[in-house]
Amino acid sequence: MNQSALPPLIQPGDRVVLFDGVCKLCNGWAKFLIRHDRQQLFKLCSVQSAEGQALLQWFGLPTDHFDTMAYVEGAELFVRSDAVLRIVAQLPAPWRWAAWLRVLPRVLRDWAYDRIALNRYRLFGRYDTCLLPSADHAGRFLQG
Repeated sequence: MNQSALPPLIQPGDRVVLFDGVCKLCNGWAKFLIRHDRQQLFKLCSVQSAEGQALLQWFGLPTDHFDTMAYVEGAELFVRSDAVLRIVAQLPAPWRWAAWLRVLPRVLRDWAYDRIALNRYRLFGRYDTCLLPSADHAGRFLQG
């Protein structure tokens, strides 16, 4: 793959999960990935960080409001249920078994995803500021 075709900060083979850093549900997802991604396949990146903003701009996504989790694999972008299922498929069992949900039509999967995503602050709460990675997890985050 041509290096110039990659988004900013992305190296060949990188897998980056973009998440809303003030959303308690999204932070829980990031912590889940840190705990269960034993091979450290994924790098994490909050959409509020400079790195996250650069990736959102590269892919033409909004930089001021966030209504989906995004997953970058090399030069490809996946969003909503496609992103979640692509990620869990790469985790160890039993988590990868959830990838069977891909058999459901995307319109149905994304409808369910959107119900949670659009109500996540009301259902799960939010932090006043974006949480920073702890020192022992700093290497798991995309850095510029």
